[in-house]
Amino acid sequence: MAAARAGVWAAALCLLLAAPGPVHAAGAPSPYRFPDGVQDVSGGGQGTDAPVLKADTAYRSLIKPGGKLYFRLSLDGKKDAYASAVALPGPAGAKLAYGDSVRVSIQDADGETCDAQRRSIGSAQYPHPVAAYAYRAVRKSLSTCQEPGSYFMVVEREDDPGSTPADWGLDLRYSTEPTREGAGPGTAPSGWPSASPTPSAGTPRRVHGGTGFHDAAELSGGQWEDAVRPGETHFFQVPLDWGRQLFVSGSLDGITTARTGYVGTALSLQLYNPERGPVAGASAPYDGRRKEASLDPLAPVAYDNRYSPSDETSAMRLSGPYYLAVSLSPEVGQTFGDTSYDVTLKLTVRGAKDAAPAYAGPAPDFGGAGGSSAGGTSMKLLAALGIGTGTVLVAGLGLWTVVARRRAAAAAPAPDAQGFGPPHSW
Repeated sequence: MAAARAGVWAAALCLLLAAPGPVHAAGAPSPYRFPDGVQDVSGGGQGTDAPVLKADTAYRSLIKPGGKLYFRLSLDGKKDAYASAVALPGPAGAKLAYGDSVRVSIQDADGETCDAQRRSIGSAQYPHPVAAYAYRAVRKSLSTCQEPGSYFMVVEREDDPGSTPADWGLDLRYSTEPTREGAGPGTAPSGWPSASPTPSAGTPRRVHGGTGFHDAAELSGGQWEDAVRPGETHFFQVPLDWGRQLFVSGSLDGITTARTGYVGTALSLQLYNPERGPVAGASAPYDGRRKEASLDPLAPVAYDNRYSPSDETSAMRLSGPYYLAVSLSPEVGQTFGDTSYDVTLKLTVRGAKDAAPAYAGPAPDFGGAGGSSAGGTSMKLLAALGIGTGTVLVAGLGLWTVVARRRAAAAAPAPDAQGFGPPHSW
């Protein structure tokens, strides 16, 4: 019976979530793309039946309305750890409310919460990916969640009574980061440049964003233009090294038809750090004329940002690919026509590259000085070729995805995670 139930569950999962290379209906948003080799997993209803997750591995799951799922993590007493969940509300056209949300927490074996974060659909009340993360920090100043052993990643869903009661997909992962060697400042830097720079002039370069974190199209500084259909979310990644500062704005271009109307939250920008931790967001309305949304000036990437009381600053604590999700409301199509709309992204990366922190162990994914593994060699090779870390393919999936898969197939995956800041709001 157990095997039969597992087979039925796996079949339902494959029908709901997009595997690599799916065919989708014309005019419908492209399904969220998972990497080859993604593992399907069914969360436990409590800690005693929680399946074990491996670090640095992509998992695909489902969560029902009002659901609460447990996944077991094996953590040592020397590394920090992050656990993230990308919620994939659906189907297309589903009714959602502002408060529909996903909550991610890490708990120790006694049920003590190490950290938790809740992310809601917000004002963009239509199906689009929403990510949240939680952490477990190893610090001398903390008295809980410090011992090695079993921990739990807990994913919970909250729904408005009027929302469509459909299952949501989940993209799950966790990873670890060595602590810093020796004692550091323990305070966040301040006083960084806050004036938005003038974007570079010239014709924007054409690009096509990915469907999610795994196939995000890589961008550098400058202007980029993508065609986005109403209801779609396109993902991009911008590699940021230590000390680098990112400025982002996006504009929805005007239309030439005689249609009139107004959409309050037409264009949405959401920035995530390398561990899928929310950094900042912005939105813009639309009335048929060009409108722009800009992220507030962000702190330069620095290890000590994790000590900031500001969640936005604390999230800028890691070097690596930062992910930009660009969503266009389906209401734009209903009001102005169901066609592709040009979205122009303006990116500026400035600031001198800083030295990497001295990690207590190998940390090749973060440019750490302690990195000496094969993964570190791969990172150096990519840097020499001028290719940033990330998940882009030349024809759909990125070169970094290929590197990541090879590393994931190794018997002992290399460390791949982030640091920590103050607890998030629960």
